[in-house]
Amino acid sequence: DELLRALIASKNLAADDVLVDALRVGTPGEQVVALGAILARKNSRSLAGVVELFDKLPEPTQHQVLANAGSFHTAIREAGRGENTAQRLAAIKFIATARQGKLAYVLSENLHAGNEAFAKAAANALAEMARWIARSIQALQTGAICETTEVSAEMSAGSGQPTIPSLLYAQVVENRPEIEASIVRALELHRGALQQELLHAALLLCDHSQASAMRILGTSRHGGQGVMIRRIQQTPEADHVPAFLLGATHGNLRSHFGVAFSKIDTPVVLDAILRKSHWLPDAQLQLCTRQIHQGAWWGDTDLNAELARRGPADAALIAQWIGASGATDQFQDQKLGRVLDACGDDFTARLRVFRVAAASPQGTSIELLKRFLRDPDERIARMAVREIIRRRPPEFGNLLLPLMTDAPDSVRRVVSRAIGQQGFETFWQRYDHMDKSARKAAGKAMLKLLPDATARLARRMSNGTIEQRVKALGMARDLGLVELMKANVLPLCAHPNPRVRSKAVTVLSAIGAQAVDVLIEKVVNDADPRVRANAVEVMEARGSVKFVPLLAERAHQGANRERANAIKALHSMKVGTAAGQLLQMLRDDRAEHRISAMWALRKVGWWRMLAEIARLAREDENLRVRQYAMNVLQSAAGEATLQRKAAG
Repeated sequence: DELLRALIASKNLAADDVLVDALRVGTPGEQVVALGAILARKNSRSLAGVVELFDKLPEPTQHQVLANAGSFHTAIREAGRGENTAQRLAAIKFIATARQGKLAYVLSENLHAGNEAFAKAAANALAEMARWIARSIQALQTGAICETTEVSAEMSAGSGQPTIPSLLYAQVVENRPEIEASIVRALELHRGALQQELLHAALLLCDHSQASAMRILGTSRHGGQGVMIRRIQQTPEADHVPAFLLGATHGNLRSHFGVAFSKIDTPVVLDAILRKSHWLPDAQLQLCTRQIHQGAWWGDTDLNAELARRGPADAALIAQWIGASGATDQFQDQKLGRVLDACGDDFTARLRVFRVAAASPQGTSIELLKRFLRDPDERIARMAVREIIRRRPPEFGNLLLPLMTDAPDSVRRVVSRAIGQQGFETFWQRYDHMDKSARKAAGKAMLKLLPDATARLARRMSNGTIEQRVKALGMARDLGLVELMKANVLPLCAHPNPRVRSKAVTVLSAIGAQAVDVLIEKVVNDADPRVRANAVEVMEARGSVKFVPLLAERAHQGANRERANAIKALHSMKVGTAAGQLLQMLRDDRAEHRISAMWALRKVGWWRMLAEIARLAREDENLRVRQYAMNVLQSAAGEATLQRKAAG
């Protein structure tokens, strides 16, 4: 702080260089401190250095400089006339950026200084300031605030300070005379390539009959009169529409107006001219809008101003006019969306806008209809759903599915009837191609979104083909629906097809009814060995001791898989006879029984019988049995190695 105070108070010009260097290389926080010291010092040398660095400063620092633009007048004047080329060009550009119309004479001097770079920069600066004046006046006329104004939000109405529009108006009134006078004089004296840039700036300021630029048309000796008349007689650009219209009415150019108007076919120019014709009460609206050749209609600023001064009912009428314009789908969706925002809570107005959107031809954009899906009134939301279903755009099912989570009940019923079958079919077809975790997650989501999915699954389970019934049983098990659908599952345990019976038995473990135990005791005597083997697995899952006699019987007789499952079940129930039964099965004469016995041994972990396994690996006459026995021995050796490593 002491160093800063010393630099501020110093009369040495080196202090200016130090502060400017600090502004150049400092951090954002340090730049704020350096800029404050420069402003406090009030020396033209350092202030000119700030102007030269302006484009390289961060945005917050630039805003601080612009807020104190009045302190730079002397520095800008000196830099704009100095020998330092970089500072001079920066000063010219800064005059336009800071909207300093009082310094427009500096731009005029550089325009006629004889240096091409200075002249071009000055002409660009004058054109930019003319553009700012024109846009600010348009913003004030339409009720919008020009984005280029540097007025703080703290100066808003209600704080005791002038409102933002009044401050912008004062800024324009203060700066326009000097800017306009400089442009008019430059257009009179300057010749060459820059004359077109100056002419463009002059036409921007021809926005009323008493404008200084407009008086050029009535000054016969003015050097710019000829070029201005020739330009106004030609087809105008969108920014020059006010000058074009004023030239026809106040510039004695009426004879040329009709010729030029007949050649206007650019949509944006037609749009600008029609905005000046007060078309809203015009009965020939559709004819006027079709002349735009489906181009842009009504800028955002103009449309917002019209909607702001009208109620919801009139806003809905504007929607009808936009719908009749024949403009492109994207254009209509954008403008109708703004009209819908203006309708607010008025149901009748929103309904009118919806009818305009629904009246568009089949195959057109549905972006606006998507907004009505979330309308606060469920009647409009329901109509929007029906309209989208009627149009059936690509992937309309994915568009409507999210409504099943939080939409009103009446809307959900419409969506469910329309896309329920499609959503269920999509999950059904993709079910076999998903892994277990993804399958379960997708199934849960389907059940949440489609309330009738369980009923559809039940119909497949009861009336489908053999493959569909088997798949439906597996789907019910994976999604945890077996208990809920037991009325459909239990009859399938007696289905004529063994595949269906086998699959139905496997899901019985998820049903807790007492009647299921009786059914299992019957199914365990089924003619198909797969059904009996699955019934044994269900008995193991239920773990009831009353199944021990049945399991012991199955362990002695039956098919190989059935016996192996029974031995494993007896082991899980801690029945002591299971080991003897397993040893007996290992010595069975049938090769498939010996292989199944070794499978059961690996499952229960009875490695004390490895001697019997080693014997089978050496002496068994069946090659498959010997190979399986070798695999069991290798697995036992691997597990023993892992246990030793874990213990040591």
